[in-house]
Amino acid sequence: MSQAETLKPDRNPSGLSLKRVSKSFGAVQVIHDVDLEIEGGEFVVFVGPSGCGKSTLLRLIAGLEEVTSGDVLIAGTDVTDEDPSDRGIAMVFQTYALYPHMSVEQNMGFGLKVAGRSKAEVEAKVRQAADILKLTDYLDRRPGQLSGGQRQRVAIGRAIVRDPEIFLFDEPLSNLDAELRVGMRIEIARLHRELGNTMIYVTHDQTEAMTLADKIVVLRGGYIEQVGSPATLYDDPDNMFVGGFIGSPKMNFLTGVIKGDRIEIAGGALPCPKLEAKPEDGTRVSVGIRPEHWKPRDDSEEGLPFTVDFAEFLGGSSYLYGTIGDTVCTVEVERSAIAKAGTRLTLGVEAERVYVFAKDEDRIR
Repeated sequence: MSQAETLKPDRNPSGLSLKRVSKSFGAVQVIHDVDLEIEGGEFVVFVGPSGCGKSTLLRLIAGLEEVTSGDVLIAGTDVTDEDPSDRGIAMVFQTYALYPHMSVEQNMGFGLKVAGRSKAEVEAKVRQAADILKLTDYLDRRPGQLSGGQRQRVAIGRAIVRDPEIFLFDEPLSNLDAELRVGMRIEIARLHRELGNTMIYVTHDQTEAMTLADKIVVLRGGYIEQVGSPATLYDDPDNMFVGGFIGSPKMNFLTGVIKGDRIEIAGGALPCPKLEAKPEDGTRVSVGIRPEHWKPRDDSEEGLPFTVDFAEFLGGSSYLYGTIGDTVCTVEVERSAIAKAGTRLTLGVEAERVYVFAKDEDRIR
């Protein structure tokens, strides 16, 4: 049996339910009637811009903030009024919050020691966690002797030894440089695969969300905008906010007018996709196009006029930055199709790759 397997609980991974959860600070409501179901063993990422409520929602789950209304259930048990220590959760914060005078081993085992666990049990759990996180050679060191990535692994190890029902991560990689963040994303994904616990992870970085999550919860202004797998949110966004937030470079948005089976934009036209709720001719709509879905056309073919302002060569492909009418757009092309500044192109797109949005920014399907 592996060290990871010895740390797995003898129960099935616990799920989480939020039932019309709201949170207000005085007269200001920051979380609005959130309903959410998280299955046991899922890796769920809360993502959204700064101030959208994702960290507040995580703290409500943890019990670090009091719910104004609604219910929080873990493994089917209502824990809304339970103390954080009684909820079966372990939280990893953006700041490592390690004791500088303690060794790695002491930091990882401190919570168990305070809880009155035996010395033998504490040592065993710390050694098992250290083995999983590749910290065995650093157990005698103090936090000041470690890199940022190693200190974050110690903080994660401190959570692992508690054998929680659910792991909560609040932007744990924000303090690391880009290279370390990539490495730690891989470590956290591996940890989830080995332990199998339910994990909820907060980030403002949609790349982290796309690479880590089984399920993404997109938040804005304290409301859930959409819940789904990374592929679902990327391929089938419910509104302009989700379409623009998920994906890098982000989706291009243009304004056009419905005319039969076409959408007229900036002196050109794109095909209109099949829509069950197609607007009447003459209706102004917003059109979303992913950068990789643009296709350069011959001048004789129908499309939109695009003027290149800057070309970014990335090796296997290139990004062209320019304008369609007065709208700045990004186009991903093969390396052989790179164009110099000032070049005028005609861009087309397949009808099924055209996303149409109403005036209120909701998707027209």
